[in-house]
Amino acid sequence: MALAMSKLEQAIVAIVEVFEEYAGKDDKKKQLSNAELSELIKNQLSSADFKDKIAKDDIQEALGKIDRNQDGQVNFDEFSQCMSLLAKGYFKKKHCKEGCRGK
Repeated sequence: MALAMSKLEQAIVAIVEVFEEYAGKDDKKKQLSNAELSELIKNQLSSADFKDKIAKDDIQEALGKIDRNQDGQVNFDEFSQCMSLLAKGYFKKKHCKEGCRGK
């Protein structure tokens, strides 16, 4: 009998599957267009509960850095870096008090 995936394994699979779901809407299956990215953010990163768990500045920083090469497309490397910044923002808000930025 196979073991169920751990929470971390499920999180990794979910990140890849969400990227593929939204990137697969046009002919470039391995990149998110601006329209696909906007739809992903609207549907996957806009709940009030999520926004309460991460500082607004950290969300803006992560989304502001998502298209690092400024080509108007977001590849999986850029997307995964953004998810990492969001995870760091969540950790920071959960464990740091005011003035803890950058630690």
